[in-house]
Amino acid sequence: MSDHLNALPLWAAILIAALLVLGSSLTLIGTLGLVQLKSFFDRLHAPTLGTSWGTAATVLASMLMFSLLGGRTVIHELLIGVFVMITTPATLMLLGRAALHRDRAKEFPASEGGPKEDDHRERLPRDEV
Repeated sequence: MSDHLNALPLWAAILIAALLVLGSSLTLIGTLGLVQLKSFFDRLHAPTLGTSWGTAATVLASMLMFSLLGGRTVIHELLIGVFVMITTPATLMLLGRAALHRDRAKEFPASEGGPKEDDHRERLPRDEV
């Protein structure tokens, strides 16, 4: 494998290494944010940084390296990046909404006129109805 890596031009090796360092740094920052932040809602933003932009930089580095080594354009790895960049923010948004619904249900139980399990509409204050 090292013989193949020696075939990379210096500019490509530097660019690939920079993209890998960038991707891993963003993933590390997202992980540290996930560990350091206190509440669930504060923690929602941190993983999206690491998984979306960290994955994008890593996928770009991989595409560049295997395109140069293989002598052909490698683009199938874009699917990995696209799926990760679409699913991670959407999943965390759904988790946030579920947690918000749970917290509102705890604050205002159904017996006190709070949201019921099957009530998915936004509740308006009595003055605005």
